[in-house]
Amino acid sequence: MTDDSVPDLRASDADRERVAEILRDALAEGRLDMAEFEERLDATYQARTYGELAPITRDLPAPGLAAPSVSLTKEPAADSDLSGRIVGGEGSSTWAVAVMSGFQRKGRWTMPRRFTCLAFWGGGEIDLREANFADREVEINAIAIMGGIDVIVPPGVEVVVRGIGIMGGFDHQEEGVPGAPRVIITGFAFWGGVGVQRKLTRAEKQRLREERRQERLDRRAGRRQLDG
Repeated sequence: MTDDSVPDLRASDADRERVAEILRDALAEGRLDMAEFEERLDATYQARTYGELAPITRDLPAPGLAAPSVSLTKEPAADSDLSGRIVGGEGSSTWAVAVMSGFQRKGRWTMPRRFTCLAFWGGGEIDLREANFADREVEINAIAIMGGIDVIVPPGVEVVVRGIGIMGGFDHQEEGVPGAPRVIITGFAFWGGVGVQRKLTRAEKQRLREERRQERLDRRAGRRQLDG
């Protein structure tokens, strides 16, 4: 029997279970998210031949083999263009107020060394995903009274929360990478809240979606070649 005939051999239940176990390990290790895991697991149990099973785990470490070495040391933020966004200057604006209304700071703007904002029966959003920073360390003094203020930062920016909540709340802190800007959030919330969210930019989300779409197309093409 030649090697060319191997992909056409029928897979057994034990073969499918071995592939499923690799997928479960990959999910536990964070190599796959839940959607990818479910998609591949469905394909595993529907596979009839070795040729259909092979592409499912092609990009995952095989059992008993060491995974590629990955540095656990955080790289300087210059690689992610965060340190390059510390530009100095005075900032685009230094305050914002929402009284029974709302305010928003987003897009291309410069976060000053100190930004003061108030939300009274209203809401505000401070989006730093595409912002530059006047200094390595900046402060947001947020006051939320029966209202809410959301601070959105990109991955890698450090967030230090020092605010006080009275019948309200200040959200959690976030670690950053060396050299990245640090955002300190102070102030207080009374019957309100100040929340911290870490989100990718729209461009980065689109890039990741395109990468996943291309991976799916490549897997399907591989399966068609094996079937052919």
